[in-house]
Amino acid sequence: MIQAIALLLAFQLGGETLRAALHLPVPGPVIGMAMLLVWLVIRGGPDQALRNTSGTLLQHLSLMFVPAGAGVMLHAGRLADEAWPIFFALIISTVLGLLATGLTLHLLTRQRTGREQ
Repeated sequence: MIQAIALLLAFQLGGETLRAALHLPVPGPVIGMAMLLVWLVIRGGPDQALRNTSGTLLQHLSLMFVPAGAGVMLHAGRLADEAWPIFFALIISTVLGLLATGLTLHLLTRQRTGREQ
């Protein structure tokens, strides 16, 4: 378990290092996750220790939202002042996400039915 956590933290550190070195606008943990994905694809998937550790972390995922909740409480006034822009950003991003997902599903379904004929 310690080795798996060390592996996950190493990829996060690698992502942070790349972000800082290359001045990328993407968060370091996201870059680290992409690097982990590439590593897992090359290896053919995670080993049992990484599976168990990831499962344990996912079981306690709700604890990861405590800092975000504290941040919301700390900046409640600012969120109230910016409520309309936040509302419209959420609505527009949700609609765009649904449209992109629907269009992708439509194109993939059409492509798959074209192959079967």
